[in-house]
Amino acid sequence: MQEFDVIVIGSGPGGYVSAIRSAQLGFKVAIVEKYSVMGGTCLNVGCIPSKALLDSSEHYHNAVHSFQEHGIEIPKPKVNLDQMIKRKAGVVSNLNAGIAYLMKKNKITTFHGLGSFDSAKTVKVTKEDGSSEVISGKNIIIATGSKPTALPFIPVDKDRIITSTEALKMKEIPKHLIVIGAGVIGAELGSVYARLGSKVSFVEFADSMIPTMDKTMGKELQKSIAKLGADFYLSHKVTSAAVKGKEVTVKAQDASGKDVEIKGDYCLVCIGRRPYTDGLNLAAAGLTADERGRIAVDEHTLQTSIPGIYAIGDVVRGAMLAHKAEEEGTFVAEVIAGQKPHINYNLIPGVVYTWPEVASVGKTEQELKAAGIAYKEGSFPFKALGRAIASGDVDGLAKVLADANTDEILGVHIIGARAADMIAEAVVAMEYRASAEDVARMSHAHPTYTEAMKEACLAATAKRAIHA
Repeated sequence: MQEFDVIVIGSGPGGYVSAIRSAQLGFKVAIVEKYSVMGGTCLNVGCIPSKALLDSSEHYHNAVHSFQEHGIEIPKPKVNLDQMIKRKAGVVSNLNAGIAYLMKKNKITTFHGLGSFDSAKTVKVTKEDGSSEVISGKNIIIATGSKPTALPFIPVDKDRIITSTEALKMKEIPKHLIVIGAGVIGAELGSVYARLGSKVSFVEFADSMIPTMDKTMGKELQKSIAKLGADFYLSHKVTSAAVKGKEVTVKAQDASGKDVEIKGDYCLVCIGRRPYTDGLNLAAAGLTADERGRIAVDEHTLQTSIPGIYAIGDVVRGAMLAHKAEEEGTFVAEVIAGQKPHINYNLIPGVVYTWPEVASVGKTEQELKAAGIAYKEGSFPFKALGRAIASGDVDGLAKVLADANTDEILGVHIIGARAADMIAEAVVAMEYRASAEDVARMSHAHPTYTEAMKEACLAATAKRAIHA
């Protein structure tokens, strides 16, 4: 039996990062991956392929709607969906190879097969051909990620009623795509096909898009996506979905109980994700999952109830985000090494990669109100931003929430071009507990999108934004 200091089950962002950091710290490391390629959901059917399609769809949309205004005259473009999917697959393949290289570079032993506990210190790896072997680890890190959540009364046939996985490899552009769930994944994939020419209808149980984010962000994103011709059925509860031939019928009820019927040729179910621990045989290690499938861990170490077994990423509490899993992967490796690492969970940014992008960190306005915290708010619209006007990307705004008494920044919410990159400035500022005035007094290059952050901080400090 091969013995290791650390065994990592799962090679997604949390898993492969924890393996690399463990190796850097001098441990003998093994990583177990169920599939033939590494990278987990994020790389193979999540973050990376969806961003590849989002970029392709945005290029097409600009070619159709914006090029002429920029003085670029081309024949009317058409969509080659096969090529878009092929390009997406190439991006994924390159990154798969990159992770495999990093495993070799860091001398990490890779096992391909289903990893399951044989005991609290051993992992059984069952390969595709049915053969298996057992490996031993002083420490074991569970990093098996998540899977799309299903509604029990909606038959996902992966043909007409699909999940995000199938939406990333469509054979045709839907004529009318019904998206159940207007959260992050639904908003992103719905916007891809809306830009490619699909009629898109969002059906959302909450009263706004991206309901976990600041309400202003959902409102502004809806206004922007509505320009693509999308319809919105907010505060609607889906009651059924059925396929007949090539037609999908979705039935729902609005807040008053009135029945609504929507017909399309495809239905995308995006109602969230669930922790994936199927086949792990947790009981053999003395572990159990809660009613939501999560594994309980100590908040200071991310260790489970069994010494030497840790869990990170989507299988534990908190946001299901790749970068959160990465931070936890590094954290656990350093805990095992006897270090005292720290993660500020309040400063894990959230991003929606639509166009305009949405990015957020810290408290929302709704959370501050609920907690009874006195705050002040400053906003700055992109339509008053020189860089945005020059680029033609004027949808959106930057919103800063600061403590009413100390001026410390408590939350930053941005919707607009490059918001996903801009949010890093807010994370740095908040990590060092900067005030809105601190950021307002820093020089920001002109013309840039980040000037919106400065102007919003000026507005929050003393209602003195310069350009609005």
